[in-house]
Amino acid sequence: MHVNTTSIARRERLHRSEVGPIELFFDLVYVFAIIQLSHLLLHHLTWLGALQTAVLFFAVWWAWNYSAWAMNWLNPGNGAVRILNASLMLLGLGMAIVLPDAFGDKGLLFACFYVAAQVIRPLFMMFAFRGEQLAANYRNLLAWSASAGLLWLFGGLLEPDLRLVVWISALFIDYFAPRAGYRFPLLGSAPMRMWDVDAEHLAERNRLVFIIALGESILVMGFTLSGLSVFTPVVIVSAIVGFGCLYVLWWNYFALDEGDTRHGGKADTGVLRSAYAYAHSLMVAGAIVLAVSIEMLLTREQTDRAFLVVSVAGPMLYLMGNVLFLRSRSDALACSRYGAMGVLLLTVATSALFGEDMSPLVPAAAIFVVMAALGIYTQYVGARTNGAEAV
Repeated sequence: MHVNTTSIARRERLHRSEVGPIELFFDLVYVFAIIQLSHLLLHHLTWLGALQTAVLFFAVWWAWNYSAWAMNWLNPGNGAVRILNASLMLLGLGMAIVLPDAFGDKGLLFACFYVAAQVIRPLFMMFAFRGEQLAANYRNLLAWSASAGLLWLFGGLLEPDLRLVVWISALFIDYFAPRAGYRFPLLGSAPMRMWDVDAEHLAERNRLVFIIALGESILVMGFTLSGLSVFTPVVIVSAIVGFGCLYVLWWNYFALDEGDTRHGGKADTGVLRSAYAYAHSLMVAGAIVLAVSIEMLLTREQTDRAFLVVSVAGPMLYLMGNVLFLRSRSDALACSRYGAMGVLLLTVATSALFGEDMSPLVPAAAIFVVMAALGIYTQYVGARTNGAEAV
């Protein structure tokens, strides 16, 4: 039986691509979450710390991602939808608050906040669109999220090392679900072709969250510089280079985005899943790591291994996201991205040979030059080329 839910929650098709005020408000919680993630990484600069931060980031990202997808269909002006978003905001805020101790004594609390969000959202969608295909889709999604949720909760009860293993397994279930077409025993499947998604709405939500991630670098620079008693020439130049790295990352992103908009691209839901759910997770992660590298640039006088790894990891993660985005949207090989990654690795390897004798400004400036050159190439060479192969 088909139930008309237009008056309840469905977004009007004419305005479906618009991002509503409640969606912008919702994203504010993730400003705090991103700050927490960057500070967690900064204070745990080990391979284990990086892995733990990555697990928490991908959990936070998946909670945001599923909320953004749900709002593709929901009317942002509806009262019940606003209550849903407020509830998810509170849960997201809870996740962000306990995030620094998620591998300490607040692991179970973090898992409870995350699982609650991942269960409440599909339950709401099943009710709002009952009788429609979308409700059946969310029934399958709920089954996958609940299955992963059991591992999240179980992991929260374990010691940190075991918790990490169990939570990685839970993340695998969460991220594999769309690729498996949400196929679940006794429920059948809900392949991506059965999800009627508006590409422009998803693109706009992802643009906004990427800008939020870049904004973390501005906050880091501001707070770090305001805490210094003396502005030496080295500090001033470091701030300029750090801002330059931030700017060229923004430039690269929107030059690529303009090219994608200009030339179009495949827009079936499976493609959008790869381009936005997966590829953008890497780009946003890159922006967060960039913020950490900027703080290290402003506060360190010597080039150590940790700085080199972090300084190159941000652009590398971003470029890997670029490669996946271009591959999914247009089957492009993204040769310029592979070239830039090769030059970045060569730059860091060369810097490592000099060790602590080299100022952190040198590798940071080299990374800026590489990313600036890529931005120029994408903006101007790509603009003159018919097709995404330009990038």
